[in-house]
Amino acid sequence: MPQAIVAATEHSSGAAPGSDFAPLLRAVRGQGLLERRHGWYAARIAVNLAGLAAVITGVVLLGHTWWVLLLTAPFSLVWTRTAYLSHDAGHAQISSSRRAGRWLSLTHANLLLGMSQAWWNEKHNRHHANPNHVDKDPDVGVGALVWTQKQAAGREGFARWLARHQARLFFPMLLLEGFALKVYGFQDLRRQDVRERKVEAALLVAHLGLYAALLLTTMSPLTALVFALLHHAFFGLQLGMAFAPNHKGMEMPDPDGERWGHLRRQVVTSRNVRGGPLTDWFLGGLNYQIEHHLFPNMPRPHLRLAQPLVRAHCHEAGLPYAETGLIDSYRQALTHMHEVGEPLRDKSPDTGPRTESAVAGSNA
Repeated sequence: MPQAIVAATEHSSGAAPGSDFAPLLRAVRGQGLLERRHGWYAARIAVNLAGLAAVITGVVLLGHTWWVLLLTAPFSLVWTRTAYLSHDAGHAQISSSRRAGRWLSLTHANLLLGMSQAWWNEKHNRHHANPNHVDKDPDVGVGALVWTQKQAAGREGFARWLARHQARLFFPMLLLEGFALKVYGFQDLRRQDVRERKVEAALLVAHLGLYAALLLTTMSPLTALVFALLHHAFFGLQLGMAFAPNHKGMEMPDPDGERWGHLRRQVVTSRNVRGGPLTDWFLGGLNYQIEHHLFPNMPRPHLRLAQPLVRAHCHEAGLPYAETGLIDSYRQALTHMHEVGEPLRDKSPDTGPRTESAVAGSNA
């Protein structure tokens, strides 16, 4: 497992005795919520592999007909659960062993999904260290989308048009995310050291070979192409729907302002999503985003148990604890994206763009 993940995990569990996070950490430890749940994860991995085997069996049986396209939805569901398991392994939630965590993540990400765990972990670690920080969090850096009006003002040409309409284009663009994840992984190979690159590349290529072999030996080339397009589109959409509610539209730290402590930095930039077991399953536990950011190595089934402790501690510390329903979380995220692009849509010469702090504050 990459050193950055271990460092982040150890930091969150080794707060200074006088910090505002220390009492919460003691309470969570006292209830055993940082202890690993090997049996729980073993069962989830087994069920997920059984689901994958069932879908593949269905593909073999129906591959000679167009009915096989109906399996793209359950296939993407299984892939999304696989991504959640890779995410948990990367955070040392499944095992405290670096070696075991790395190979669990490599198997689920690289081999089963064709997504580089090294690329994801490096990017995801920087996000966890400084969520919603425009200079340090890659998830709010300038890319296909923009997250502040300052970023939007610098867009030109097609990128400017995209920023202007990004709220309405967000979900359609997620249909491309499944393909993009594969591309990012291969591009990241240049950054990796030789030893890591060999393992990552071998597993990524093995995934492509196995995936292509499954489709081309059971379907016609045209059916295989349509199947792959639909499968990856649904996969990208589901992943995006799981990650979109977490931080978009929440408070964004001022790069030139005071440095926040761990508790405030993680709480005010994150949003929880209310719901029951179905929401937990659909979002892979990421609906407890505040708890996950405070304790990145906490096993997924313990996040809901830690929630009452975290909520009460935030109330005592005078920190807002953001929690809403799934649909409203999407509304808040899309509202923020819409407001970021507002100056590009405003044709009135007398109306200047609002400041970034105003945009962030109106959606906090």
